[in-house]
Amino acid sequence: MLRDSDNAKGTPSGSLVAIVTPMMEGGHVDLPAFDRLIEWHINSGTHGIVVVGTTGESATLSSQEHIDLIEHCVKRVAGRVPVIAGTGSNNTAEALLFTAEAKERGADACLLVTPYYTKPSQKGLYQHFKTIAEGVDIPQILYNVPGRTMCDLSLETVDALADIPNIVGIKDATGDKARGVELIAQCGDRLAVYCGEDALNCDLILAGAKGAISVTANVAPAEMSRMCELALAGDAEGAQKMDDALRSMHRDLFVEANPVPVKWALWQMGLIGRGIRLPLVELDEQFHVKVLDALLNAGIKVG
Repeated sequence: MLRDSDNAKGTPSGSLVAIVTPMMEGGHVDLPAFDRLIEWHINSGTHGIVVVGTTGESATLSSQEHIDLIEHCVKRVAGRVPVIAGTGSNNTAEALLFTAEAKERGADACLLVTPYYTKPSQKGLYQHFKTIAEGVDIPQILYNVPGRTMCDLSLETVDALADIPNIVGIKDATGDKARGVELIAQCGDRLAVYCGEDALNCDLILAGAKGAISVTANVAPAEMSRMCELALAGDAEGAQKMDDALRSMHRDLFVEANPVPVKWALWQMGLIGRGIRLPLVELDEQFHVKVLDALLNAGIKVG
């Protein structure tokens, strides 16, 4: 079960890390490094772990690796924080399969991205998410990231989906602050809204979002956790002060496609190896100084 809170439908609040999938240089998943990251996050105050999402390179994992990593994460976390499994697909049947497997392996909830590439209509999107929600009895969080999927889940469709009992939240990664505020106003009493754009985390939580599903949290878990806690408590000055120290990372961890910069940063921090899977490759040398400066500006040690 998800942790009890004052959020819509009992969803968790705070800093939920969109955790990377560590890999060896040959591309094999590095489970010992993954375990070390999990322990670091829990000890640093991260409020939840989102496994095999976009940042976790779900697109390049095999179906079996995807399922196995969910199971491994659940066992390692052992109930200490919620585990949210990425189970979305542009194939409704595959999303159903991943979601059912995540439930069987003990995930607390699932994160379902809008179907990419196929460009479904709003009616198609509604039926896609409704089918999965009715097919698997597990809390489900919608994920709208039109910049990656070329598919935008409209406010009207979200409003309709919010009435389905086990659709409990939405990750808004539109990058549009006004749209996020409108989403909170329209659906925040029925859905937990999570910011999926690190540069807007502080602003949207202060506006009523329940937390952030964050890339920055991969490299600054304690700072992100504290910033979210302050914002949720209504301490705008304290939250904004902490967020200001993270702003260069919010920006520069996206100088190339996620998760290329954040995996390179974690390698520089000595936390994971340098492995990443094709078609992604290691961060281009022209961006090395920029990412290192962002880490140093936030007081993060490298080397």
